[in-house]
Amino acid sequence: MSTEPTSAPTDVATPAAPEAAAPAAAPEAAPAAAPQREQRAPRQFNRGGQGGNRGPGGNRGPRRDNRDQKQEGDGPSMIEKVVFINRCAKVVKGGRRFSFAALAVVGDGKGRVGIGYGKANEVPDAIKKGTANAHKHLVTVKLKGDTIPHDVMGEYDGGRVMLKPASPGTGLIAGGGVRAVLEAAGVKNILTKSMGSSNHIAVVHATLNGLLQLRLAADITKVRATS
Repeated sequence: MSTEPTSAPTDVATPAAPEAAAPAAAPEAAPAAAPQREQRAPRQFNRGGQGGNRGPGGNRGPRRDNRDQKQEGDGPSMIEKVVFINRCAKVVKGGRRFSFAALAVVGDGKGRVGIGYGKANEVPDAIKKGTANAHKHLVTVKLKGDTIPHDVMGEYDGGRVMLKPASPGTGLIAGGGVRAVLEAAGVKNILTKSMGSSNHIAVVHATLNGLLQLRLAADITKVRATS
């Protein structure tokens, strides 16, 4: 039996050396500079009505917002007034059918005036027809400045209208259909009185009948000289 000491077993695992610290992460590379965009001039918005270049003609020009105004070269402006709109109902199998009639007065404010009557199934169409009819029946009346030369009594059917001249500053003392006819004719100072029927058609035509009876002093002198 040997007395030599036994050697340590070789199969015992020796502690591993601590791993070396991981190298620090390398800093990320800076991003490449983005390409600079070309600076564009700011858009200019013109709110004055000028459009952009839309075709070979270039700018379209200002918008037409004055359609209802009198255009240059259209001749003398006319005064158009609607005196009365009448509605008529016709009873049929399915219900009622309505139609409209418009009484209109047209004048230039300088002695020319006309009366028209139009019928249609819609109010705008009736007014359009009445106005067109009035333009076809314009007549000229004799005025003395902004009033009438003498007293007169106009009659038509059941309507009777008295017209009297007035001094400057009196104004147009009239109402309803009488006022519409006198304004269209250009009368500014007058006294009136309706003494007959209140029917609008009769009153308007009676007023026009009175205006057609007016005569100036020069006209009477001329008649006396020739007789």
